Amino acid sequence: MAGKAQSTRELVLETALRQFREKGYAATTMRGIASEAGLSAGNAYYYFSGKDQLVQELYVRIQKEHRELAAPRLRQGAPLSENLATVLHTGLDVMTPYHGLGSSMLAPALADRDSISPFSPESAAPRDQAVELMAEAVAASRGTPGGVLGERLPQLLWLAYLGVTLHWVLDPSDGQHRSRMLVDGLAPLLARAIGLAKLPVGRGLAADAVALLDRMTARSNAIGDTNNADDPPEDPRGS
Repeated sequence: MAGKAQSTRELVLETALRQFREKGYAATTMRGIASEAGLSAGNAYYYFSGKDQLVQELYVRIQKEHRELAAPRLRQGAPLSENLATVLHTGLDVMTPYHGLGSSMLAPALADRDSISPFSPESAAPRDQAVELMAEAVAASRGTPGGVLGERLPQLLWLAYLGVTLHWVLDPSDGQHRSRMLVDGLAPLLARAIGLAKLPVGRGLAADAVALLDRMTARSNAIGDTNNADDPPEDPRGS
């Protein structure tokens, strides 16, 4: 029975991803997913509470595949620019099959109060996985800063990765080659900027970056608390 349940769960997920790509996130409903999968709506809801949870499952899948692809390619003692470029490029590699889906999810994902936002409490697991991969890249690289900046650097690099992802989602170039160019230019630029943190002239900038990250994290947590207190649960009859 466990094998059948897992295969049914995968069927619901794959059907949802196909409908997200073809119809867009907003137009996809749980009833439509269930119908195409040959299931009752109740059966689909048994495996997933709603389409937002399906998106969270996609996030987890992408992060798992990203780490499996990137981690073996990190070089111990390599410059940060090289290992960072490895993480960013492999991230785009893993996301490539979902490029058409990205634009349909962009508006809700950018909304602070939406559960599929990368900053939402619901996205904590894939977000933590992404930050941990950045931490592995930092740990493998030579000459990275210590102190508070060193501790927070994986989170700051994850924010840079979100910026690359946003560019990739909106990139109409063939094979999103402009996003690849962005990675090739951004990785050494960030590495040089981080290297300045070791110098007196860069310490203030590093402190400002950490302070900004702290403010943004506090704001995201406050929004999450508001969501948990005020947002009603999803009504299956309306999806």
